Amino acid sequence: MLTTLSRRRFVTLAAALALPYPALSQTAPLRLAFIPQENPEKLLGDIDAITTWLSERLGLMVEGYVTFDHAAAVEALRNGDADISFMGALPFVLAEAEIGAEPLLSELYRGSPSYSGRIFVRRDSGIETLADLRDRSIAFADPISESGYLYPLDEFRRAGLIDTPDAADEFFDQVYFAGGYQQAMQAMAEGLVDAAGASQYADLLLSPAQQADVTWIAESPAIPSHVVIARAGLDDDVKTRFTEAMLTLNEPENRAMLAYVYGPDGYVRADRTAYDDVRRIARDYGLTE
Repeated sequence: MLTTLSRRRFVTLAAALALPYPALSQTAPLRLAFIPQENPEKLLGDIDAITTWLSERLGLMVEGYVTFDHAAAVEALRNGDADISFMGALPFVLAEAEIGAEPLLSELYRGSPSYSGRIFVRRDSGIETLADLRDRSIAFADPISESGYLYPLDEFRRAGLIDTPDAADEFFDQVYFAGGYQQAMQAMAEGLVDAAGASQYADLLLSPAQQADVTWIAESPAIPSHVVIARAGLDDDVKTRFTEAMLTLNEPENRAMLAYVYGPDGYVRADRTAYDDVRRIARDYGLTE
């Protein structure tokens, strides 16, 4: 069940009369699920802005919601409470395996459709290696986030410090899931935990003063960037028109709208094969068969 943190934004179809393409056969609102990667309160205005813009482009009412976490976004697609969702690569792989979800678009950051996960600490903590975090506390973003949990955690396995995710409970004094990158980073920056596992860009969610006070001590291999996915059975015309509308965000006159969808540099059409390594690590950790 979706946790609705934003008011529904309905846009009438009157504006669609002037659009240069045929009306869509779908008349129900197109429902978008957003994960709380940033502070959910910030997403409220962002969702209103992007759904209004999409409604005008598509000639179809568009609604947006913030889900409680990645798992809730997958459930929303499963239950038909959402048609399209913005999410990480690991939740997509799980949604693909469980409900036949389809990738539509991949985000670009600094010109690349990939990024990494990092382990962040405060500069004054005295923590210099992953081994120094034994019997310390760590905050991850979400239990089914690739850059906010699985890939940063896998750095401890690669370093020979743990064998499985369950072994993390023995290595660390406390393991927390903060609910998003920003929340995990804030907990670390404010000294509530000793470390945070998050995206390589997550420090940009901190204030400039906090950014100067944190550093990272480990970085994962490349991870496919966040992806925009559709539920199984969504009308092909809707998927095509939505994808084409989102790709126009790469054009100079529309680039300002990227700030309302987590601020990537742009979008490219998703390549299913790019997520093969995520599928592998999901199997290795027993998340899929």
